[in-house]
Amino acid sequence: MASLAMKITLERITLFQFTPAHSAQARAMLGWSVDQLSREAEVSAEDIQRFEAQQEVADAARLALAYRFESQGLVFFPGFAPGRSASLNAMAAETAGRGDYAMAD
Repeated sequence: MASLAMKITLERITLFQFTPAHSAQARAMLGWSVDQLSREAEVSAEDIQRFEAQQEVADAARLALAYRFESQGLVFFPGFAPGRSASLNAMAAETAGRGDYAMAD
């Protein structure tokens, strides 16, 4: 029961944070056309165009878009352009091969 409540809460947060402007900005950051995003997110191109034009689309379509962008490492906050997430795994992989760091004693 708690996991369902958590899922619903996270979906509501995502729907609040992910805006039509974010979708267009994220597509530009990734160099994706509406058609490519449609294929990647499995959302119709018409729904994407409606959403980016600030028209109503189903919550499921909005979530699919947000989650597809998030899977590419983008994060969304109201009032700000999309940003790239700082993944700890990516940082660890980047520093693992470097010899210019030292472990603290």
